[in-house]
Amino acid sequence: INLPEFIVCLWITVFTFTVNCSEPTTDSLLSALKESIFDRTEIRPVFNLSTPTNINLSFILYGILDVDEKAQKLNTFLWVDMSWYIEGLSWDPVECGTDRISLPREELWMPDVVINQFIDENRVPDTYYLYVYNNGKIYDSLPFHVISSCSLDIYTFPFDIQNCTFTFNSYQHTVLDLQLFFAEPVESTFQKSISAMTTKGEWELVDMRAEKPSVPPEEVNGAFDALIYYIVLRRRASLYIVNLLIPSCFLIAVDLFSFLLPPQNTDRSAFKMTLILGYTVFLLLMNDLLPVTGNTLPLINAFFSLCLALMVASLLETIFITNIVCGSSRYPALPQWVKVLFLDYIARLVCLSKSDQNGDLEEYRNETSRFVPVKIPKTEAVHTTPPSIQKLKKISQELLSIRQQVDEHLNSNQTEDEWVHLGQVIDRLLFIMYVIFLVVSFITIIVYWMYWYNINVALI
Repeated sequence: INLPEFIVCLWITVFTFTVNCSEPTTDSLLSALKESIFDRTEIRPVFNLSTPTNINLSFILYGILDVDEKAQKLNTFLWVDMSWYIEGLSWDPVECGTDRISLPREELWMPDVVINQFIDENRVPDTYYLYVYNNGKIYDSLPFHVISSCSLDIYTFPFDIQNCTFTFNSYQHTVLDLQLFFAEPVESTFQKSISAMTTKGEWELVDMRAEKPSVPPEEVNGAFDALIYYIVLRRRASLYIVNLLIPSCFLIAVDLFSFLLPPQNTDRSAFKMTLILGYTVFLLLMNDLLPVTGNTLPLINAFFSLCLALMVASLLETIFITNIVCGSSRYPALPQWVKVLFLDYIARLVCLSKSDQNGDLEEYRNETSRFVPVKIPKTEAVHTTPPSIQKLKKISQELLSIRQQVDEHLNSNQTEDEWVHLGQVIDRLLFIMYVIFLVVSFITIIVYWMYWYNINVALI
């Protein structure tokens, strides 16, 4: 007789008869079980080795301990329940005094079911016992500290939803020897996990799905049966909204209102430089809250970069306007096309009307033009000119010199005022463009954020 036939005969001999107890006590049942099933851990408990052992499996997710985006790891704690049958094993619960008994796990055959995504050892307290029922059912419950690999997509951080996978399968037995089945619907597993979960950290369990992949008939010889659970997690975003997004929005709003400061005042540029420095320090302090991964760059990083770029552009605009306003006294007169384009059309477009200093200057010139110098009649001899006439002539020359100086001063004031007005018009124009770009950029990022978030929800 060959070895497989010998094993089959052995199991039929042992398990085709009911276990008999001499008295309804635990010692009597234990003695009977020692004679029948103990020390037979090498072979599966079936009559025929061509018969697969059916394993009913379920679990409860007790805690989501950590999600490591950089290492792409999920750290969870599970309690896995498995049950199977020993063919032919049974006893009378009245005769033996009980319908179940707890036995050491190492005394019985155990299925080698593992989680395929395991990437670290199972650091849990050792458990030594399982239950054996009078109908031959074996019930085992094991804790698992699962550190598993998970493909994490943090593009929509902090509003990201992750879908991690737990694949239960045998390490060595193929589908011909061991088959896995769901012990309960996945909805029950999800509800039990929600009610049993004790850790209320950064992540929350929002959904759980499962499937049993089919094995093609041509691949049954080398395929492994499996149960796949999909664990859907959602990040609690309130911490990041309060610590990252709201302060950034406040700082960009302060930078926006800093345009109300007069551009000719150097405090405006100093204020903006201080604001940029403060925002840079803020990003450095909050850097630990941002996830780090090599797969993709979170959209929130683009948001922070945009805020910083807007602040830098605002500072450059202030430097440019301050240079125009403060250096206007050294600049030549504005070209005519600049006056027409900026001081006429764009000034009306940005609701910054042109000053009336040109009208005042023309009025002054009209007033002063009525005062003409006194013409002294020429005489034949200088000595015949009265002294009073000579004094009047000297006063007339001095008045002409004063008028020329006043005209030059008014002309320079007009040029300086035109440059100042040009700086104010450009400052108002750039402020409007800044506001439009800020609003459009923020709306674009929010829409893009919501779009990818909805895609992730739909895929899950």
